[in-house]
Amino acid sequence: MGSRRWFHPNISGIEAEQLLLDRGMDGSFLARPSKSQPGDFTLSVRRQSEVTHIKIQNTGDFYDLYGGEKFATLAELVEHYTQNQNQLREKNGEIIELKFPLNSADPTTERWFHGHISGKEAERLMMEQGKNGSFLVRESQSKPGDFVLSVRCNDKITHVMIRHQKLSALDDGKYDVGGGEKFDSLTDLVEHYKKNPMVETSGTVVHLKQPFNATRINASSIEDRVKELQKDNPVHEGKAGFWEEFEFLQQQECRADTRSRKEGARPENKTKNRYKNILPFDETRVKLKDIDVNVPCAEYINANYVLPDGEDGERKKQYIATQGCLPATVNDYWKMIWQENTRVIVMTTKEVERGKNKCTRYWPEPGTKKSYGTLLIRHLSETNFPDYTLRELEVTKEGENNPPRTIYHYHFKAWPDHGVPGDPGCVLNFLHETNTKQEYIPDVGPMVVHCSAGIGRTGTFIVIDIILNLIKKFGLDCEIDIQKTIQHMRTQRSGMVQTEAQYKFVYMAVQHHIETVSKRIAAQTKVPGRDYTNIKYSNEDAGGMDPRLVKPPPGPTSPAIPPVSTGPPTAPRPEQSKTLPQTPEPEKPVYENVGKLREKQNFREPPVPKKPT
Repeated sequence: MGSRRWFHPNISGIEAEQLLLDRGMDGSFLARPSKSQPGDFTLSVRRQSEVTHIKIQNTGDFYDLYGGEKFATLAELVEHYTQNQNQLREKNGEIIELKFPLNSADPTTERWFHGHISGKEAERLMMEQGKNGSFLVRESQSKPGDFVLSVRCNDKITHVMIRHQKLSALDDGKYDVGGGEKFDSLTDLVEHYKKNPMVETSGTVVHLKQPFNATRINASSIEDRVKELQKDNPVHEGKAGFWEEFEFLQQQECRADTRSRKEGARPENKTKNRYKNILPFDETRVKLKDIDVNVPCAEYINANYVLPDGEDGERKKQYIATQGCLPATVNDYWKMIWQENTRVIVMTTKEVERGKNKCTRYWPEPGTKKSYGTLLIRHLSETNFPDYTLRELEVTKEGENNPPRTIYHYHFKAWPDHGVPGDPGCVLNFLHETNTKQEYIPDVGPMVVHCSAGIGRTGTFIVIDIILNLIKKFGLDCEIDIQKTIQHMRTQRSGMVQTEAQYKFVYMAVQHHIETVSKRIAAQTKVPGRDYTNIKYSNEDAGGMDPRLVKPPPGPTSPAIPPVSTGPPTAPRPEQSKTLPQTPEPEKPVYENVGKLREKQNFREPPVPKKPT
C-alpha cells in the first residue's frame, strides 16, 4: 500500500465514525490511537452504513489483533489485512474488508513535507538527489503523531525528532524538538531553524539551506499543491514550482537516458521515423508480426507500449504511443491496429499545423473504402462535435474469415498550435468519451494515442488518463504523484510530456477533475444528520465498490466492538453474470468551463455513464 496517511493521530471514536460516514464509502478505513487503552490502537472500518471498530494490541514487542498474525509495525499489520482481504473476519465468518484508506489531512501544505516515508527512504532520496543542506519533514514511524526533520549534513543524514503535543482533539497543539522554543505549526518551526541552525551534541551545525520537496500528494489536496507550485522559486527568480518539478524531470531523464534505440536507428528504418532523433526504446517497442520475412526490418514501427505503474497482479489498462503516420508507414500503422486488436484511436493533432504536415491522412473519405496493404478500411460515419470529430471505421482483413472490426477514431481538434488549451474541461470531456467507448468493448486491445512525434500531446493525454483512472479506482483520498507517473512513462517512451506548459496542464486538468467530482458528490449527497441520499453516486465517481451492493444507510453506527476472526478464508461469493449493454451516445459535457464552474453557486448535475451489470 505504501502509505500511512490512514493514521489519524488525534481523533476519537465518535470523530472517526463521523469522518468515515461523511467522507468515506463501503470499505473505507482509518487507524487511530486507542482512547481506552493508551499505547494501543483502533482500526475503524466503514461497512455500508455502519462503522466497525477493531482493537489493535501493542505489546511492546509486536502488534496484533489480540490473536492471529503478529507484526513489527502498525503499517505492516494494516498492509497485511489490506492485501489479504479474506483474512479479517468476524466470529460469524463475515469478512471485514479494508478497501480504501481514508487519509488524514497533512499538517502543512509546504512541499518539504513528505508524509509517511521511512527514514531509510528519506536517506536514499537525499543522498541520491539532494545536497548538503537539503531537508525534509516526515511522519515518525516509531512514534505515530510525531514528526522527524531529516537533514543532509556533511554527506550524511541527520534525523531530528519533532514532538507534537496536543491537549485535546480541538487543540492544534505545539511543535518542538525536545526542548527549547515551542511553535504553533511545523512551518513556524522550520522557518525558525532555517534562521537559527541547530547544533548536534557532536558539535555539528545543522543548516537548513534548501527544501527537498515532495511530489506525491493526496489527490483531494491538489488545490493547495497547485497554489504552492505557482509561487516563485526563492532560488531561481521568476521561476515557479512547476518549472522546478519539470526541470528535475528533465535532469533525471538525462541521467537515465541509456536505453537502447538501435532498431529505430538502422538505415532500413530511417524513412519510417517522422523525426530522426525521436525513436522508440527497443525494450518496449511494438513489433509487427504478420510480415514478409524477406524484407529487412519489416517488423519495425515507431511505437511503444505504455503501461501504468504499480498495478501488478491486475489487468492493466494499456496504451500504445506512436508518431503521426508518414505516407510510407500507413500500411504498417493499420497492420499494428489489427494485430493489437485496437478499437479506439486517439489523434491529438491536426493533419497540418502552421503550414507543416503533422500526420498523413490514414482513413478514406466518408462513405468510401480503401485498401491499406491486406486491410480494407470502410468509412462508415463521421460526426463533428465542438472539440473533436468521431469517425466510425470498419476494418476487414482480406483473405481471412475473421469478422470485420469497428474502429472508433477520436480526432481532437481543440489543441492550439502554440501552448496548451486554456480550459482543461475540453480535454477531460474528450477523455471521458474515449474511455466510455473503450470500457464497453469486450476483450479490447490497447488504446492507440498519437500526435505528430508521439511524445508531447500524446504523453499529456496518457498521463492525465492514468491519474484519473487511479482516482476513479481508489477515490479522492488516494495518493498521486504526477512527476513520478511521467517519469515512469518516460522509461517506456522517451520525452513523454515535452514542455513545462504541458506539465502544468496535467496538474490543472487533474485539479479540474477533482473539483468537478467533489461538487457532483456534494450536490447529490444531502446530509441532514446522517441521512445519506446517494451513496451509489459518490461511489461510482470516486472509485467505490459495486454500487449494487451498497444498501441505503437507515440505521446508526454500531457502538460495540464486534469479535474478529483472522482464521482461514471462507468461500468466495459466486460471481454475478454480466451482460454488455449498448454503448451510450455522447452526452452533454461532464466538465464545465473552469470560469463558468467557479462563477456558479449551484452546481449543475453532470451525466453519469452507466456501467455494465
